[in-house]
This record gives sequence, structure tokens and C-alpha cells, in this order.
Amino acid sequence: MQASHPSWTIGRLAKSAGVGVETIRFYQRKGLMRTPARPPGGVRRYGRDDLERLHFIKAAQRLGFSLEEIGRLLQLDQGMQCDAAVELAAQHLFEVKSRLRDLQRIEKTLGYLLEKCGQGDKKVTCPLIAALHSNNIELS
Repeated sequence: MQASHPSWTIGRLAKSAGVGVETIRFYQRKGLMRTPARPPGGVRRYGRDDLERLHFIKAAQRLGFSLEEIGRLLQLDQGMQCDAAVELAAQHLFEVKSRLRDLQRIEKTLGYLLEKCGQGDKKVTCPLIAALHSNNIELS
């Protein structure tokens, strides 16, 4: 089932890829997937290359790449562009590590505030709520 011999409807493609039809249409609007021509009186058809592209997109999303980054990776896939792909992936890894550090600070701060809530007098304002109202949350 090659692109030159498409045989799947969008519904079958979606089911095969484990996504919804609207997901495929969304990817088409974003330029990540092709929109096949509709034959006169017929239905658009998709092939194995479309399924492989969907799998590529979903795998890249699981790694946290944005749709814009996935679009660039798909463009780089058209030729021998390993250096550019490595650069994009290295930048993404840097951003992931930065987010992890941010999440660790958030975890520590929330843990501290929850601990204070557990120690608090039930007749006074909750320390967590008070910290949010004061906008004085220090992420350490």
C-alpha cells in the first residue's frame, strides 16, 4: 500500500494510527500531513506513507516536540539533514531540562506550602491560599 496506490479512507487511516479523523484534518491544516486529491465523485485515499507520517508525528509529540518543531523535523527528513536535526533536538533537550528544573522548584514549593497547611490552625487562613493571595510565592 504505497502512496502511488492509496487504499485507505481517512477513517481507516485514523483507526490504524489510533487517532481521530479530526486529528488528521488538524495536521493537514497545519501542513504536517498532505491532503490527497478527491477524485470526481470519490473519496480521498491514503496510503502507508501517510500512516508512517502519523506515527512519526505522534512519536515526536511523545518526546515533547511542538507541532512547529515537528514540521521542521519533517522538512529535515526530506534529505540528509542530520546536523540540523541534531541542533533542533539539542535545543529541545535544553528546554526540557529547564522545564524539569522549574518543575522541581514548583514541587519543592508546593511541598513546603502543603506541609505548612498540615501544621496550621484550622481557624486561620490556609497558608497555601494566603501565599497565593499575597502573590509572594518564592520558588526556591
